[in-house]
Amino acid sequence: MKKSFITQLPIPACVVGKDGNVVKANSFIKNVFLYEDIVGSNFFALTGVRRDVLMTANIEEVIIEKNKRIFKLWTNENPKEDEDIAVLFDEATARESFRTQLEADRAVIMYINIDNYDALVSSSLDDGKRAIPSRIDSILRKWGTSYDSPVISISDDKYVVYSNISKLKKMAEENFSVLDEVRKIEAEVDFPASVSIGVGSSDISLIEATELAEAALELALGRGGDQAVVKTDEGTKYYGGTLQAIEKSNRGKARVIAHAMRAMIKDADKVLIMGHRWPDMDAFGSSIGASAICEYLGKDAYIVVDKHNEALEYIYSQAEESEDYNIIRQEKAMKMVTPKTLLIIVDTNRPSLVESMELVRECKTRIIIDHHRLTEDSFQNASIAYIESYASSASELMAELLQNFSQKRFINKFEAEALLAGIMVDTNNFSGRTGVRTFEAAAWLKRAGADATEVKRFFQMEQSDFKSKASAIARADFTDYGVAYASTRGHTGNTQIINAQVADELLMVKGVKASFVLGTNEKDQTIISARSLGEINVQSLMEKFGGGGHFTSAAAQVEEPLEYVEEQLHKIVKAFIYKEKEE
Repeated sequence: MKKSFITQLPIPACVVGKDGNVVKANSFIKNVFLYEDIVGSNFFALTGVRRDVLMTANIEEVIIEKNKRIFKLWTNENPKEDEDIAVLFDEATARESFRTQLEADRAVIMYINIDNYDALVSSSLDDGKRAIPSRIDSILRKWGTSYDSPVISISDDKYVVYSNISKLKKMAEENFSVLDEVRKIEAEVDFPASVSIGVGSSDISLIEATELAEAALELALGRGGDQAVVKTDEGTKYYGGTLQAIEKSNRGKARVIAHAMRAMIKDADKVLIMGHRWPDMDAFGSSIGASAICEYLGKDAYIVVDKHNEALEYIYSQAEESEDYNIIRQEKAMKMVTPKTLLIIVDTNRPSLVESMELVRECKTRIIIDHHRLTEDSFQNASIAYIESYASSASELMAELLQNFSQKRFINKFEAEALLAGIMVDTNNFSGRTGVRTFEAAAWLKRAGADATEVKRFFQMEQSDFKSKASAIARADFTDYGVAYASTRGHTGNTQIINAQVADELLMVKGVKASFVLGTNEKDQTIISARSLGEINVQSLMEKFGGGGHFTSAAAQVEEPLEYVEEQLHKIVKAFIYKEKEE
């Protein structure tokens, strides 16, 4: 290569030899490095740019910053590995500054919702019904003003905020401190005040940003409220979420959902019902409840179950032997689908977890009944979505719906017991995640004929599983920061059930605030069960492993080996605990 042309260029330039050292540079190079004498110096050490990256400079943007100035690098056409490389420094300081400013000024739309507004107002004394909403209003406006972002009321419990990316970054750095400020309000009710925030921003258009903000707010509310969800073109981020979902006293929604379900079931030619893969007692119990509704309305219903674990065997066999329920596999269900077939999905709201994604694609009319918090990949286009994260279980929601189809109880003893079993398994025998409505649903099922002694039979386990559970508890590790860890040994189809029971048991130990139990299933997947007493949000921790659940009860299923997952879990949980202490 002729190196003489480098000195004739009106911009900084140099030639890099095969060994990475600069072999020639022109006088303008001082605009980059503040001095001209860089010959003999290693170019890649000077710039921090790798050789393979530099080779792509004409195709991809390679930017360096030196002495508060920004340069875009160019090279000679298609340089080879064994030849010198001519490097040109095109100053882009003004251009990049303008681009950065444009990005900082990109519009952000924000919706804020006062959680449980009706309950806050109705629970206050007549002369103070507006006191709490007024204080929240004042806090929100003061918070918005601190970021030069106007907060505009659009209804009694909703606000819209207009801001930009630079302000949003500051809000995020401070973890949306307004969430904490609202939570500090002393309300004369049995639950704290809180707000939910949905944020949207997009390069596409303001309409797209508004739609993202609306979806973000819906996601925040579906996850239990008291949090901020930020949706941009790059993805979704979550902030806050330190309160458990508050039980709603208004039963109007259950009546509305039941009325809509009645119309859709009657309009369908048949109904397919399914839960998540490897269904547990709650998924199966709520499926039985949905089948009972269809039978009452005179519609054929089919429960789709491909595989189940041993923990479900007793109740599953009882349902099959009764011949009162059509339990079929996915293959048969697919052959039955018509344009008028209705699909009811219970105990999950995520496509990745359902028994059959093929059925989801084939059935255009869908109803979802679930109690898990919404996630970014939750179903977006269900005809009816009855998703209440305050509820203990899908079986609790199904029991409430059943009461709205008829004034008289039309379910039989087995159906009542299946639903009660579903509630019991998700509340650990009513010791966690229970509200007034949970006990009312259980009482209604008892009056419908549920026998608690018979329900206990549903939970009996094999001796080998019992020993595995006892061994895991005996070998549990208790940390000085209030977290217990344990692992179950061997491969079994009941790993998920055993892990959950061990995690529940470990919470009985004094000083334990949260427990995490790992095990391996028959597919060599690592199963994590997580439980807490309320101080630690295990749901957000399990989301880091691709799982989810509730504030105090969550799980994840990971492809990596147990030892690796266990190491990562310890690091993430410990970092989370100490971060919470610092805050």
